[in-house]
Amino acid sequence: MSHADQLIRKATERDILFGVVGLGYVGLPLAYELVRAGYRVLGYDINERVVNGLMSGHSHIKDISDAQLAEMLKDKRFVATADAKRLAEPDAISICVPTPLSKFKDPDVSYIVAATAAVKATLRPGQAVVLESTTYPGTTREVMQPALEETGLTVGKDFFLAFSPERVDPGNATWHTYNTPKVVGGVTEDCTRVVAALYQPAIETIVQVSSIETAELVKLLENTFRSVNIGLVNEMAIVCDKLGVDVWEVIEAAATKPFGFMKFTPGPGVGGHCIPVDPHYLAWKMRGLNYKTRFIDLAGELNSEMPHFWVGKVGEALNDVSRSVKGARVLVIGVAYKANIDDLRESPALDIIRLLAAQGAHVEYHDPWVPRFTEDGVERVSQPLTAERLSAADCVMIVTDHKGLDWGLIKAHAATVVDTRNAIRRKV
Repeated sequence: MSHADQLIRKATERDILFGVVGLGYVGLPLAYELVRAGYRVLGYDINERVVNGLMSGHSHIKDISDAQLAEMLKDKRFVATADAKRLAEPDAISICVPTPLSKFKDPDVSYIVAATAAVKATLRPGQAVVLESTTYPGTTREVMQPALEETGLTVGKDFFLAFSPERVDPGNATWHTYNTPKVVGGVTEDCTRVVAALYQPAIETIVQVSSIETAELVKLLENTFRSVNIGLVNEMAIVCDKLGVDVWEVIEAAATKPFGFMKFTPGPGVGGHCIPVDPHYLAWKMRGLNYKTRFIDLAGELNSEMPHFWVGKVGEALNDVSRSVKGARVLVIGVAYKANIDDLRESPALDIIRLLAAQGAHVEYHDPWVPRFTEDGVERVSQPLTAERLSAADCVMIVTDHKGLDWGLIKAHAATVVDTRNAIRRKV
């Protein structure tokens, strides 16, 4: 029996030890679903604090509760380790590591390279390796495959290599790892077949595509689509501001059209690991092919300018009450990059706070999801949301519209409000 058929048979019988490299926002929820499907899971992370916390029953990811983690740890169905040598044990390994941008907005694949080296050191016949980290088209074939084949093993015969883009949306109570369709594309047909069979018990819907590059491009298209449309509606917010028209009213009226329109809303910018980052991977790849991705570049430029636009609106609001930004007390409501999560990655709130402080404002913030954070060496602590604090602020700026915030209290006691989310009108 071929290695491919052996792996598929073992998947059917749930006789698989699944390895997950990287136990963050993507890896830990994936590990949870794999355990629920009946697999045993070995989680690997270079951060010993994360590993020790998981093994002691504490989840550092909001989407996986301590109770869910307890389910995973029961009967040792899930074990976390920081020992890379143990990657020889799993039959299948999913790589879920970060893929940030460099300071020049170029892809930083160092985490992928490091994870590949760790897998390569223990690669054996009959293993399947899946990259889930978002990256530019060609990474799996051009970076991972040559490195893994340096072991003397042949892809598609001795081991199996595929790409399956993560589609995690932190804090989304409706769509999670299990019920979000999973795209799989392998280096060979057998690679695709094997990896699809491995994921099938843990994921409701598997979508097989014809090539590994197709799978890599799928995730970039998804988030480039969002980036471009957010950029468009952010520009519409600026247009409406200059025309003296309410952009929120325009959007709500346009959204009544039952066809040909998809509702996007403006905001303080874009945050998280995906939308501000993923389009740059595609733009970088295309620059190497002598093509300029004009829509992508323009959307990125517009979205990155929104913190400046909204800080300008703070200045205008303060001018209306004969105050300047310098010396003003500004209370920022919400610093997470989106509602109902604790994730600060690429949050536009950080740019807004930095810009306001640079103009001399005294900035405080309130965020029930982010009790404290450190930025540029300065630690900031979330302040209680009280009538006194709201009244004392020269301007209250709503950046993240978390569920459960007392919008009525804000409306009643904040003298000057700059609302980047239209939260008060929607929720009061």
